[in-house]
Amino acid sequence: MDKNHQDLCDLLGPVIAEIANATWDDTLATQLNVEFGPGSELFRALKAICDKGIQSGWMGLQGEEARKGARVIEPCAETNGMSIDVVQLINFTGPHHRHPNGEVCAVMSDSAEGRFDGNLEGWAVYPPNSEHWPEGTGGRVRILFFLPGGAIEYTDREASLVSGERGAGR
Repeated sequence: MDKNHQDLCDLLGPVIAEIANATWDDTLATQLNVEFGPGSELFRALKAICDKGIQSGWMGLQGEEARKGARVIEPCAETNGMSIDVVQLINFTGPHHRHPNGEVCAVMSDSAEGRFDGNLEGWAVYPPNSEHWPEGTGGRVRILFFLPGGAIEYTDREASLVSGERGAGR
């Protein structure tokens, strides 16, 4: 693992420790927002490392400006077997998918209006077997998320093909 990726893992170490054996539900989201929410040093550092990683290219995001993303770290021992992915959405609805093992998201917005699936800046938790159309509204929203085992299932190819800016076709 190179220095940039190791720095990200080190920064997220307390979050990884918190979520590793927790039940992934609304209680966990509340707990993460209390301990590591937008006002915390960790969250501010996370926003900064994501900004730098995206701008410099080391995070490797691919796609159009309205939706781009990448798997930044594959599941490994340092992440307790979870992948770390980053996506950027600008008034965009992504393809419908399911999280067999759940998803924990750090929602980072450039503005007070920015939302991810209606969530303000902070932490959002999707329990195992949850599914959604990931929607970024209110400008640019960046989401760093953990997936146990890197598991994600795109559920409806035809419907997903019509996802896009402002949720066209949904």
